[in-house]
Amino acid sequence: MPVDIPPPDVAAVVVTAARLPPLRGEAAFSVVRIDQADLASTVRVDEALGRTPGVSLFRRTSSLSANPTTQGISLRAIAPSGAGRTLVLLDGAPLNDPFGGWVIWSQLAPEALAGADIVRGAGAGPYGAGALTGVISLRERETGAVADLSIGSFGVTRASAAATTQVGGVQLFASGAYDHGDGYKPVRGPARGAADTPVDLDARSAALRLDAPLGAAELSVRLGGYRDVRGAGLAGARAKATGSSISATLARAPAEAGWGWRLQAWRRESDLANSSVAVAASRATTTPANDQYATPATGQGVNAALRWSSLAFEGEVGLDARFAEGEVRERFRYLAGAFTRDRRAGGETSVAGAYAEWAWTLDHWLLAGGLRLDRWTSSQGLRVERDAATGAVLLDDRPVDRDGQVATARLGARWDFGQGRALRLAAYSGFRPPTLNELHRPFRVGNDITEANAALLPERLFGVEAGVSSEGERHLIEATAFWNRIEDPIANVTLGAGPGVFPRAGFVPAGGVLRERRNTGEISAIGLEARATRKLDAAVDLRAAASITDARVDGGAAAPQLTGKRPAQAPIWSATTGLSWQVSDRLNLDADLTWEGKRFDDDLNSRVLAAGLRLDARADWRLASGVTAYLAADNLLDEAVEVSRTADGVAGFASPRMARIGLRLALN
Repeated sequence: MPVDIPPPDVAAVVVTAARLPPLRGEAAFSVVRIDQADLASTVRVDEALGRTPGVSLFRRTSSLSANPTTQGISLRAIAPSGAGRTLVLLDGAPLNDPFGGWVIWSQLAPEALAGADIVRGAGAGPYGAGALTGVISLRERETGAVADLSIGSFGVTRASAAATTQVGGVQLFASGAYDHGDGYKPVRGPARGAADTPVDLDARSAALRLDAPLGAAELSVRLGGYRDVRGAGLAGARAKATGSSISATLARAPAEAGWGWRLQAWRRESDLANSSVAVAASRATTTPANDQYATPATGQGVNAALRWSSLAFEGEVGLDARFAEGEVRERFRYLAGAFTRDRRAGGETSVAGAYAEWAWTLDHWLLAGGLRLDRWTSSQGLRVERDAATGAVLLDDRPVDRDGQVATARLGARWDFGQGRALRLAAYSGFRPPTLNELHRPFRVGNDITEANAALLPERLFGVEAGVSSEGERHLIEATAFWNRIEDPIANVTLGAGPGVFPRAGFVPAGGVLRERRNTGEISAIGLEARATRKLDAAVDLRAAASITDARVDGGAAAPQLTGKRPAQAPIWSATTGLSWQVSDRLNLDADLTWEGKRFDDDLNSRVLAAGLRLDARADWRLASGVTAYLAADNLLDEAVEVSRTADGVAGFASPRMARIGLRLALN
């Protein structure tokens, strides 16, 4: 009689994205972790990150209404800039634009992410160039599926989805997002004129990732693309950013004691069209000032790491290299109804380095440190300006090639002295080379003109900090005091005011100023960061955070007029507080209150932006398992938060009260 033999047990194959776990030594530095739940309550990644005090885009606006060239992100409010002084990574591959250094945040929806680590300070370490004020390391989703559909005020329509599925031994991840809004007018009240138009938005993005086991390692290949079209708030001023990316990562995570490694290659292509206008004093009309019709750029790089882990020691050595090339193509000098000049400006940059990191655990102590050496180059620079009618060359500037080396290091210690309490001490250095945009492209905002500078040097940061923390089952308290100094910071230095004609820049109209990017001595900052969470009971969570940063400029010989001033767009005070209340099995209420002290819109501290307050609130109602309806309001109190001010005193404001209603579906 035949006997049925049961099939052998086959272990399920779990496929994950190819990445190494965070280095143990990161615990000795200032790290804030944002989980998937934090991201789920927002519709823009930069807004979720901005809930951490000291984390912001160049201006107070989020990427909902910010021009692409001002979407660079900075940490610690030391010296925000449009290019950003923070390296942003997605599973190890940079998201910073290869031409300008900013990040087009609409290329990545919160639904596509599993979480983020914000590393404040900590130096270049294993991250390399660009990690001046810190690093934001994003992790893409590996499990589950989620979809979010919403509509709201000002014509907002949004749809976003991300999902993973396993097909045999391969895991596929896909995400897509669409974001549309008719926008609001930044200028309010009597100052508003017919020239003021809404900052409308139409953005879409998509990504596809394949994860597959390859022997004992994991292979991940990712493709992504985006298109972001928006208004700038003035008639005739618009921006269109497009781009695509590809990356391939092969990694083997180390066992509890053993070797691990990572190999990664990536490539990004981007383009930007960005038109600007001059505004009449009455704000009734605008005149075309500049038509940046194309900015093709390519960034590519490779990195490799070899890691050894044991119970008490972890070490990693690695190499990385990044290359960028691009140019701007634009028309300018508008006379008698037509542009009379053509400009082509750009070049190539590269940075390559090697590093060694280590971490040693001994009883209650964690000691960590690292060294790195980088070489940077700036080459093939050009700026050619022609007469649009005749093609005659009016300017042919080809800066000399430049290069240099930068050595950086970091050292940290952490002492866990029981019951979840710890002390930290750290010292570090980092650097950021100038972007192609800073080196070669002049730009215009309204009537203000800023000249490029091909002789810019890399910025360097040195810092020390001390932190204390206490973490328990129902609470978390952290505080970090720090001192940072940026040497050779790149700033837009005011040279003169219009109306007038200036060498190279040409005519600056009334109400405008002429600036030039320059290395300006140094910026020193002393500050305190703190955050706390408290679970009052099973239903109520409280959270609060604050940042105090007093940054001052020493302009040196290059810009003595800036000595003693605060960097532009750098507030001293910022604070947030929030509440989450699980009212019932179905209803959850969430609110966040953000306050920020005054800041200055310019390097001379003459354009004051008043302190601002913002209250965001959200109510979620669970319809069924994994299905939630929600009602959200941003700037619920409809506060007038200043984000810009022109030389003649006209203020621009962040978004007014905006409400949206939506439906969210989630499968784990």
